Amino acid sequence: MKKQLAQIREEIDSLDQKVVKLLNARLTLAQQIGELKRGNRGRIYVAEREADVLRRVQAANNGPLKPAAVQAIYREIMSAALALEKPLVIAYLGPEATNTHQAALKKFGASVDYRPMQSVADVFAAVEKGEADYGVVPLENSTEGSVRDSLDLFVETPLKIVAEVQTSIDHTLISNEPMEKIKKVYSKDQALAQCRRWLQRHLPHAQLIDVDSTAFGVQRAAKEKGAAAVAPRLAAERYGVPVQAEHIQDAKNNTSRFGILGREASGVVGGGQDKTSLLVSLHHEPGALLRALQPFDKRKLNLTRIESRPSRLRPWDYVFFLDVTGHEQEPAMQAALKQLHRSCPLVKVLGSYPTAKA
Repeated sequence: MKKQLAQIREEIDSLDQKVVKLLNARLTLAQQIGELKRGNRGRIYVAEREADVLRRVQAANNGPLKPAAVQAIYREIMSAALALEKPLVIAYLGPEATNTHQAALKKFGASVDYRPMQSVADVFAAVEKGEADYGVVPLENSTEGSVRDSLDLFVETPLKIVAEVQTSIDHTLISNEPMEKIKKVYSKDQALAQCRRWLQRHLPHAQLIDVDSTAFGVQRAAKEKGAAAVAPRLAAERYGVPVQAEHIQDAKNNTSRFGILGREASGVVGGGQDKTSLLVSLHHEPGALLRALQPFDKRKLNLTRIESRPSRLRPWDYVFFLDVTGHEQEPAMQAALKQLHRSCPLVKVLGSYPTAKA
């Protein structure tokens, strides 16, 4: 047995040497790409190329590696490549250990520079001003719907959604106090809503207090007697506060979608793997909404989401957010947008980007 183990380990060591050499060869090529991009002011992070690489390596994987493991490995390889091409700064809704921070790590890996921001508006501002290359903001949750702070900022921003990432959300109750002594619970409004029934059942007399992020809630709870927070387990570990209860979200399959903000649009992946997000306004007349939807129906473009929000320009005036399968550069989508412009006073493409999976 010892002889067999020694032989297998020797073979593993030999393979490790080859893997490291191949990785460095790959990253050397990435450096060359970075030099070309910088010389031509090209995009450093190219979402459609990332999606294509992940699709190719998944197709080449015959096991025993699981698909999620392949994606995680290549996430870090591509993160290292991005850092070599150009030091990237990623702004996100902070502080550290928020769900948005975890989404940012899932998308960009460990080799880039992360900058926590106090609010969603600060993330938008950091990218608009060039203080960050990209920003990560929450867009919607599978049980509680859209994040209003993010949607409202898309009305006036010049930024584009260049990619998206989905993450499973697992909430914990975090506090220095036992359950019976908890009088108030801090968290982001979306997180509190995702745990509403659990909180009503187990902490019926506790005051629920909305703060800018789940991690801010943990920071507050750490300093106050009788206080707790709803946040990911990572936040408990990061700020040294005990977990009093786990898996407290009301829906088992609780998933959130995050948008990657950038200053330049993403290209086409194709094959039905793109998504386009739009903002439109309507004339106040009968059939206006129907006419806005017909261009997509006519061309068999799948409308996956529609939501209205107050425009904040005047009372009782609304804008609509749409997600449609396809890319704005594809002929069918271009024709639909052209028709849409004829019937709507405002049509704004928020971005076309690769569709993400949880």
